[in-house]
Amino acid sequence: MMMQGLLIADEDVDSRKQMADIFIEAGYNVTVTNSAANALHGILKKTAQVVLISSEFDEMTATDLIPLLKKCNRDLTVILVTNEISLPLIRKLRKEGIFYHALKPVKPEDREEIRQAVKCAFDNRRSS
Repeated sequence: MMMQGLLIADEDVDSRKQMADIFIEAGYNVTVTNSAANALHGILKKTAQVVLISSEFDEMTATDLIPLLKKCNRDLTVILVTNEISLPLIRKLRKEGIFYHALKPVKPEDREEIRQAVKCAFDNRRSS
């Protein structure tokens, strides 16, 4: 069975740690970064199959970074994690092929939502 590589790309150190804890506990192979270069490296090396990315990251926006990530690996599953929902942004990123949009986990039910989204992303990959 292939290792379930999850990359968390987020500038916010608390948010990164909180999400990493959720997914390490769930048994995923988690890598965290606040650098776009590291994120691209992980994707090129195919150590990450699923990426959780925040809307602003390493002085780039998700709208700039997601098409790049998808060019590196078009099978990559991208989950956008933001504090707020901007419908025009979400629409644009859906066109770029994001798998899901989740709010940053604040309450326990948010953590459950993001946990389910990641599980679903990996299940989807297995069945395709």
